[in-house]
Amino acid sequence: MTEPVEVSLPHAVALSWGIAERPERGPKRELSIERIVESAIDIADVEGLSAVSMSRVATSLGFTTMSLYRYVTSKDDLLLLMQDQALDMPIPPEATGAGQSDAGWRLQLREWVLLTRQTYLSHPWYAEIPVSGLLLTPMNLRLVDWGVRCLAPTGLSGSDKLAIVLLAGGYARSGGGGVPEFSGGSEFAVAVRELVTEERFPYLRPVILEGAGAAGVSGYGSGDAGAGGGSSDAGASVGGASGGGAGVGVGAADSFEFGLERLLDGIEHYLGQTASQREHALLAASTADVDARLEFYPKDPAVREAAAKRREAEGRLREAQKREREMIAKARERAAKLAARSK
Repeated sequence: MTEPVEVSLPHAVALSWGIAERPERGPKRELSIERIVESAIDIADVEGLSAVSMSRVATSLGFTTMSLYRYVTSKDDLLLLMQDQALDMPIPPEATGAGQSDAGWRLQLREWVLLTRQTYLSHPWYAEIPVSGLLLTPMNLRLVDWGVRCLAPTGLSGSDKLAIVLLAGGYARSGGGGVPEFSGGSEFAVAVRELVTEERFPYLRPVILEGAGAAGVSGYGSGDAGAGGGSSDAGASVGGASGGGAGVGVGAADSFEFGLERLLDGIEHYLGQTASQREHALLAASTADVDARLEFYPKDPAVREAAAKRREAEGRLREAQKREREMIAKARERAAKLAARSK
């Protein structure tokens, strides 16, 4: 008779699989890991991840904080369980018809990315939890399994399929919450044009001055149309056929789909290469020239010290520029008051 294999996993991962030792009894029979995780997700969805604590979750359930520790031993474990539970989404049935053709992988993977992104949009806090490798929990692996299924028509190796799924998943996650630090509409765009100076941002500054860049920056998260009168229609923006030209200045959803199509284009290009072409490209990417470029950023302590002093000087310059703007604003106020008195 074969002996059962002992599984060694981090405690939270083992909890997610239901193979960790659970308390036989607690202060009240109705308390469970599932209820704890659901309550934590409810709090995070409404109040943000910072509001989630063991004591906050315990209070919402009507228990003491110590009661929760009988089920979930730390907040880190709770966060991992929240991540896994948030990914519990319905998996579409296997593709038929066009989805089974050689080109069907693109339709399927596109659906995979968009539905995965929708999960992140439903739980904005998810993207705030740091990623430290592949999450080995059941719901996440179920999602990965679906992604690998999307690539079945490609004939790629298992390792290639997994690499593509992780690449596409990373894109879905990075775009799931939009770019909140750039939201704020036209008033924020005005501030961006002042802050993005030619000295600090020599290549971005011309784009901002054209108007498209500022509109595009402020367009993230707002869904506004970009510069040049471009439509906010996703098809026009992705195809680059809007009045704005190359799709600059589109809203968050449009820019996400534009990037997704380019990601899929890259995968399609990879699929069109022969094995020898792929090997040649890999070798070309690891040439001595690349290594030399990496060596351009030395780890010498003197260089790090000089960089720190440069950052300090930049900070003092920004403070002086801020002071100057304040003085200009006050001078304008005084001039306006004098003009009003002379009338």
